[in-house]
Amino acid sequence: MTPPDLAEIWVYLSQKPLTGLTLTLCAYAAGDWLYEKTGRYPLLNPVPIAIAMIAGLLWLTDVPYADYFEGAQFVHFLLGPATVALAVPLYQHLAELRKSGPALIVGILAGSITASGCAVGFAWLGGASTETLLSIAPKSVTAPIAMGIAEQLGGLPSLTAVLVILTGITGALFGPLVLNLVRIKDWRARGLAMGVAAHGIGTARALQVNPIAGAFAGLAMGLNGLATAILLPLIFALVF
Repeated sequence: MTPPDLAEIWVYLSQKPLTGLTLTLCAYAAGDWLYEKTGRYPLLNPVPIAIAMIAGLLWLTDVPYADYFEGAQFVHFLLGPATVALAVPLYQHLAELRKSGPALIVGILAGSITASGCAVGFAWLGGASTETLLSIAPKSVTAPIAMGIAEQLGGLPSLTAVLVILTGITGALFGPLVLNLVRIKDWRARGLAMGVAAHGIGTARALQVNPIAGAFAGLAMGLNGLATAILLPLIFALVF
């Protein structure tokens, strides 16, 4: 088969929705295979590996992201059911969650304020515009909530979405390493930290490591989204 034939086939396939879906699943499967082969080494999390593979292929083949997303949107749709499914580990460890109720509330509030405050503070010191500050503030919240908060505040939802993804990937990659470094061994505390700091991607990482950590991460992710949605508009109304 000659190169022109291959090029023509790719142009044809790139216009089919199932191509984007197949590419997404294959990229993640490859990343997950490498992740398992290395003993689940944190820096080889399958999410950034899959993103890099897909982005590289789209760049090399000059395929518009919109064409790719026609197929990838089927995976995107499953984010909703996957989030709802986090209720299962919460139910399974309900007794543990109840015992830690006061500590959970304090930890989530402190984590929510710290995550937003540090991000905005460093961006402000770097000379970021007000619009950028408003966009970066909800970066530790799951994407749909974060984008809604940014839009309400007057930020850029598209920029917020990128920052949310980067935050989740960074948290999943380096969160366990940092927690090990500061010698936090309690699975409840580790899960809480991952859920607050790295939302859905961090919660997925916590679920892979320990079921109790996953339950606390799932609850922390949801409550952090609620706390941030309430607190940020109030704080920015006073400041701006």
